[in-house]
Amino acid sequence: MVFNIKPYERKIFELIKECGEELNFPTYVVGGYVRDRLLARESKDMDIVCVGSGIELAQQVCSKLRPIPRITVFKRFGTAMIKHKDLEIEFVGARKESYRQNSRKPAVENGTLEDDQNRRDFTINALAVSLNEENFGEIIDPFHGLKHLELKKLKTPLDPGKTFSDDPLRMMRGIRFSSQLGFQLEEETLAAMAKFKNRIKIISRERIISEMEKILASDKPSIGFKLLFDTGLLAIIFPEMANLQGVDFVDGKGHKDNFYHTLEVVDNICKQTDNIWLRWAAVFHDIAKPPTKRFNKTVGWTFHGHEALGAIMVPKIFKRLKLPLDQKMKYVQKLVRLHLRPISLTKDNITDSAIRRLLFEAGEDIDDLMTLCRADITSKNKNKVKRYLENYELVQEKLTEIEEKDKLRNWQPPISGEHIMTTFNIGPCRDVGTIKTAIREAILEGDIKNDFDEAHEFMIKKAEEINLFPVSQ
Repeated sequence: MVFNIKPYERKIFELIKECGEELNFPTYVVGGYVRDRLLARESKDMDIVCVGSGIELAQQVCSKLRPIPRITVFKRFGTAMIKHKDLEIEFVGARKESYRQNSRKPAVENGTLEDDQNRRDFTINALAVSLNEENFGEIIDPFHGLKHLELKKLKTPLDPGKTFSDDPLRMMRGIRFSSQLGFQLEEETLAAMAKFKNRIKIISRERIISEMEKILASDKPSIGFKLLFDTGLLAIIFPEMANLQGVDFVDGKGHKDNFYHTLEVVDNICKQTDNIWLRWAAVFHDIAKPPTKRFNKTVGWTFHGHEALGAIMVPKIFKRLKLPLDQKMKYVQKLVRLHLRPISLTKDNITDSAIRRLLFEAGEDIDDLMTLCRADITSKNKNKVKRYLENYELVQEKLTEIEEKDKLRNWQPPISGEHIMTTFNIGPCRDVGTIKTAIREAILEGDIKNDFDEAHEFMIKKAEEINLFPVSQ
């Protein structure tokens, strides 16, 4: 395993070595940067640990870089950050930590490199590379992290129970690393996560969701979500998703396991897009199936209205998870609400009116909706999959055809409420809404074109029905 670094990064290391010697601070690069370089992965975050003051070392390095970069100092934590080219270099003094039962914030005191490596979450993150004259470039590996990198194993440096009890966020990080790197959690380490899962309750929602989003951003998020479920963490932090798991049988009739179906959908969509909010839509698309599940003796299990209830549940869950309550939430909500619409259009002859309504409701998100719908096909029956995909292609063709003709994507009404009020010399009232709705329905039904002239003529006729006449008459 070779520690590959770029030429300008080596120059940075040599400068840090020089500054460390001037201050008489033994200095090392540690953690994720070392791990990623050994795995031949890109890494833009560099953590420097010195036996001394991290802030002083950062200031010394900063004074010798050209152009002189901006330095950000966090006195409370004894750390400093320098941004240089595409690197973020953080400097900290080696430290020893001790934890209280009700907090993940440790009491910190100065320590040695060994103390600093002891406090790391996993052996592959406890690797250090010396930046000192006597052994420059030597890898310091007290916990066999190099071996674990080769074995693709995640193991804590010290007792996993103490590691996770001290800082429960490390459980989320371990599962995230498993999902990102494709590494397997060592048996004792995984068992400790299940045992100490309730400790996660002392972690803020913001920190938890940050790790969950990194899991969701990985190439195969199902690895992480399955581990969250198996350890019991998912039931604590996202119970609605955990509740999707399980299959009920009545009269010998069962339904698919909606948890594992959701994981398949998420993995499917990750092959098509890096859009994290489209990935969240895949997570949420069937979230309301448990509360809408019913058994019908004729047709078996049903989940009627789960798309509508799911859309209602989205804001509440976003708020609790500390996800943003803005247009991103509304985007996810819209896709959850509409995710059954395209497949419903394939069951009958597709009418232009139905296509117009889908375009009107989905707007600019129609392509993302179709991507979600295709990802939702998880049947093991190849003929069924082929038929669904062919039907979606037919819907896609009609969407393209209608959009080119009627320009309904991100639709804006050709007649505004202000125009209606000016034409008939009225103020805001129910009649304005009645006319606007009638114009919209006429366009969606194909009775008139989506342009001003036809809509204006229709407006005059519709207004006459409710005894409204233009002021010029």
